Amino acid sequence: MENLETIKKTLIAEIERRIDDKVIENTNAQLIIKLINSAESINEAILIGELGTTYKRTGFHFDKRLEKLTNTIKYLKKNDKLSFKDDKTNLKHKLIIGDNYDALLNLLIEYRNKINVIYIDPPYSKNKMGEFAAMNYDNNLTRDNLLSMLYPRLILAKQLISEDGLVFCSIDDKNYAYVKCLFDEIFDEKHFINTFVWKKNSSGKTEKDKYTINTEYVLLYAKTATYELSEIFKPLAVSSQKLYNKNDNDGRGNYATVSLQKPRDPGPETSYDYIDNNGKIWPCPPKGWRMVYDKIKALENDNRLYFEGKTLRVKDYWNERKDEGKRIDTLWDDLPENNIGTKQLEDIVGKDKFDNPKPVELIKRCINISNKDAIVLDFFAGSGTTGQAVLELNSEDYGTRQFILCTLNEITDKTPNGVALDVTTKRLKRIMTGECYDKSKDFKMAKDGFESYGNSLDVYEIETVANFERTIGKTPFDVIDETNYDIPQFQNIKDKIEWICNNFEITEKDIESNNDWKSRMEEK
Repeated sequence: MENLETIKKTLIAEIERRIDDKVIENTNAQLIIKLINSAESINEAILIGELGTTYKRTGFHFDKRLEKLTNTIKYLKKNDKLSFKDDKTNLKHKLIIGDNYDALLNLLIEYRNKINVIYIDPPYSKNKMGEFAAMNYDNNLTRDNLLSMLYPRLILAKQLISEDGLVFCSIDDKNYAYVKCLFDEIFDEKHFINTFVWKKNSSGKTEKDKYTINTEYVLLYAKTATYELSEIFKPLAVSSQKLYNKNDNDGRGNYATVSLQKPRDPGPETSYDYIDNNGKIWPCPPKGWRMVYDKIKALENDNRLYFEGKTLRVKDYWNERKDEGKRIDTLWDDLPENNIGTKQLEDIVGKDKFDNPKPVELIKRCINISNKDAIVLDFFAGSGTTGQAVLELNSEDYGTRQFILCTLNEITDKTPNGVALDVTTKRLKRIMTGECYDKSKDFKMAKDGFESYGNSLDVYEIETVANFERTIGKTPFDVIDETNYDIPQFQNIKDKIEWICNNFEITEKDIESNNDWKSRMEEK
């Protein structure tokens, strides 16, 4: 029950924080805390904690839709037919097929506080929630359903993310404000970092009674204040590149000139008239120079000053630029647009298999903001774009990132065997090995001379077993394989029973009173 107790402590800490912030009345909070302490499962604890999440100060409120509770234990079962191994590398990735809530619960066993980057692109449009809406709600997808679906999953995701981890969430303009409030509630508003605006298309299509929507958003949050952001650059605009048109034929190459005037805050050390080596006096600019006198003199002695015009300028050489661009800001208008994501997927699995996949480069930028050995989780993986983004980045910068993808095998008219089987697994198999499961290589990307990325993939499916199952060979202690959680096989049944009772919900209910279990606990 270690996972359950840890979740309870986290939820109670959040409730107590809301008492201090005067979001929840103390008497109401104490009742919620009492109920959390009495919860018999993680799902119950999360649902009870959700009752205390109304963001009263901003008016943020949604009617909670509770997920259905069952008496079955959900566990990972490896699909050996879909998994594959690359003997050339130790780098291994994971794909979990099934409800992502169950997948997250299972990931807690191995990855608590170990995930470095989470990227999600949740289903935020009508009728895009698939089995979740059909199984848990009787009505169509509404904003209440979206927020209710996201809330428990984000609670679990917060348990998985490392102390310095980052969380990205793609969202559209209709739901942005509400989803941001939910993230503020769960990750704390002080851990909000940025909202990035992605230019998803350049369509000139006119919409009646409003203006054309060409953008979507990407939220960025941290778990704590200990995060670090990598320096990411985007290419200079063509107009800026054209400024590098001067050349002194001294072997340093082309350069542009940059002003030496200080834009603000003049100081005594940078307020002076500069005298060049020819004796010419350059009057102090209104707000001073960007550098002290000695540094400008050193630039002149190294032939790095540009003297034409009314004020001094410094030469900026293209060949000396650390990056051929400028540091990214919150406007991402330099990335491929949404139609490119569709083309990228078509080149791997064919046409009309999946609607509106994000372009690989968008997710690559998110992941690249973290470190090169990050564990990356996407629990709304869909077609598997995040997996491809990780593989491409590793290929480009020799990183050792690992991806964990979670997706439903939702059956549609386009995917009669399910999205996971017809799209996600085939995409990963083809780009990682260069061929499909049937050994065929007849996809366009391969025909264009593509070189596969390699690495191994373990594919798991969410299986169920009743907590009251007592038939030897079919009990939770028989069917759950600890090696699927990167744990060495137990040498005796007692250790395995204790591990399962600590990590899977409900299993301990019958242990103490059932003689069958007692006798098995005594086995060597």
